[in-house]
Amino acid sequence: MAQRQHVQLPSNEARIEMAKLAIEQGQFQSNRAAAASFNVNKDTLRNRRNGIPSRRDCVPNSKKLSSTEEKVIIDHAIDVDERGFQLNYHMLRDIANKLLGDRGQPNVGKNWPSRFIQRVPELKTRVNRAYDYKRALNEDPETISAWFHLVQNIRAKYGILDEDTYNFDEAGFRMGMIGTRMVITGTERRQTPKTVQPGNTEWVTTIVAANAQGWAIPPFIILKGAQHYNTWHDAIADRPNWILSVSEKGWTSLKHGFEWLKHFNRFTEGRITGAYRLLVMDGHDSHNTLEFLEFCKDHKIITLCMPPHSSHLLQPLDVGCFGPLKRAYGKEIEDLIRCRINHVEKEDFLPAFQAAFDKAITPSNIQGAFRGAGLVPFDPEAVISKLDIRLRTPTPRLPETSQWESQTPHNVAEIGSQTEYIRRRIQRHQNSSPTSLLESFTSLEKGVQFIAHGASIMEVEMARLRKANKMLSKRKQRRRKVLKGANTLSIADGLQTTAQHRNQGAIEQSVEGLPQRPRRCGHCREPGHRIETCAKRRMAAPGNVDPSLLSNL
Repeated sequence: MAQRQHVQLPSNEARIEMAKLAIEQGQFQSNRAAAASFNVNKDTLRNRRNGIPSRRDCVPNSKKLSSTEEKVIIDHAIDVDERGFQLNYHMLRDIANKLLGDRGQPNVGKNWPSRFIQRVPELKTRVNRAYDYKRALNEDPETISAWFHLVQNIRAKYGILDEDTYNFDEAGFRMGMIGTRMVITGTERRQTPKTVQPGNTEWVTTIVAANAQGWAIPPFIILKGAQHYNTWHDAIADRPNWILSVSEKGWTSLKHGFEWLKHFNRFTEGRITGAYRLLVMDGHDSHNTLEFLEFCKDHKIITLCMPPHSSHLLQPLDVGCFGPLKRAYGKEIEDLIRCRINHVEKEDFLPAFQAAFDKAITPSNIQGAFRGAGLVPFDPEAVISKLDIRLRTPTPRLPETSQWESQTPHNVAEIGSQTEYIRRRIQRHQNSSPTSLLESFTSLEKGVQFIAHGASIMEVEMARLRKANKMLSKRKQRRRKVLKGANTLSIADGLQTTAQHRNQGAIEQSVEGLPQRPRRCGHCREPGHRIETCAKRRMAAPGNVDPSLLSNL
């Protein structure tokens, strides 16, 4: 049995349009008769004939933009978000004002962007954090996958076990630096509470190494100074295996890197399970010296250097240990401040760091760090899944034999199809229902509005790009000069000095542009010849006689 074809009845608005057309063609003399014939409300028919639109086509007074304009803004916001260039409230307001300006309407209010985001379900706001450009460049799935492929090959080549996998890195501390913490205050407090930070911000570098099984070797601490003091060692006397070293600024150096490597070997060579040890590290200069690499080769230590600017993803200690370590250290310093210790000395730093080290460098944190970095257990997806990438399946193309249906066009090709459909529909239209024809015209109108609004948004983007390009052009044309004088200058003094430099340059240019005076002889000061060809100079030389005197003889 053939399936029954369901005939779609005209909508109420379509019947109203048919009733209006019938009255205009003289088929009915009154609204009441036309309304009864087409089964519509006579008052509604009268309103439509008087130009009052339906509620569906009306824009509420609280909405400044039409539904089409809002849809264009939503589509644009989603499009730029997928390309990694999210809009902010200021940019959203500029786009809305541009669309309103195209039809002579006033701008949106101050709070319109936030209310618009709250009203539409397709968009929401999130905190956008600043991110290092070089790190973003290295968050490439191909780069990360190549790293894990290298790790897998090295482990297979040398038969390296999980028990022989290590990671080490440096962590810098400012001795008096505290962290931000959640605190409890009274409900009547309005201002954000503040904790005074100690004045000493001297730099200390710590080198930490950990094994994938959850244990760490004693840290290597580099303090600022030229010599050791007994009070330093007395402060952590219960940790005899910890290493203290000194440098001019408290930073690591090539010498410190090699000294740490010997320290690492001393505490790990007795715990080898296989034949080789794997040491994952970053590309710091102190790790890449010939002395460092030769020592690793002699002691069967295989070093692997991570891709640059990727330690936040691939280095276990950065992933799961250094963050808790610095937070724990900040808490220890804050406790000292509460005890009225306002200047942190090295003798105060060492016990505080010891307490923080015990709280943060734990077996669970170390194992979680290696797991988060995808090394042990070996799981590249643990890292690749964190990358800010978006995989999209392309929309399949419609079969060429499928018949195009009337819909709102969104590009030039769809506008052409819609226009052709309307042209054919008009050619076939005689006394049939105009419902589909009217709906096609409405869709065409919406499509043209979409494209027009899209062009307006592109104008806003182009204006922003032109402004940025103008700034770059000015930056390239700007000439930087050193303003000699005092170490401290006000803005006014700096502008005055710059103006003086410019005036001096103009004077020099004007002097260079003047015509040069003719060269004169260095002997007789007459123009037209040089001293080497001067006749008066030759005559004045000893032994020469003036020809005029000879003629008088």
